[in-house]
Amino acid sequence: MSHLTHKADAPASVACYILTVSDTRTEETDASGRAIADLLRAAGHVVAGRAIVKDDPDQVRSTIERQLVNPGVQAIITTGGTGISSRDGTYEAVSGLLHKRLDGFGELFRMLSYEAIGPSAMMSRACAGLVAGRIIASLPGSEAAVRLAMEKLLIPELGHLVREASR
Repeated sequence: MSHLTHKADAPASVACYILTVSDTRTEETDASGRAIADLLRAAGHVVAGRAIVKDDPDQVRSTIERQLVNPGVQAIITTGGTGISSRDGTYEAVSGLLHKRLDGFGELFRMLSYEAIGPSAMMSRACAGLVAGRIIASLPGSEAAVRLAMEKLLIPELGHLVREASR
């Protein structure tokens, strides 16, 4: 079966949970989380919930684990905490949960990001993978990076990813 057939059989609408990881963002200032929600809805997907947690791996992990048992969530998208500063712990929290890694997601994101911002793209630890048949994608905290990842990678493949993860 070709990837085009797989995509044709994929769900048109996916229920997503958005998790913003930040020590400073609030609901009013969470431009990246808002951008993810707006882009998902514009593409016909459902925002099943949103939260903001501190950049603490235990909080990130426990929030994700609660959504993994939520039957109304097919994908989890995080924003923030993927850099290399001492406070950035999203990568550790998410990568420790993954059963299968989608290494190509991070590689493609950094390639696209390099085209936009140059060599500082190497500092992004954006990643994605599967846990318990659910897609998890961790994006940087910047709104521009979120838009890049959503528009070029996640939105075009989200239904396909969910279809394959649930098989």
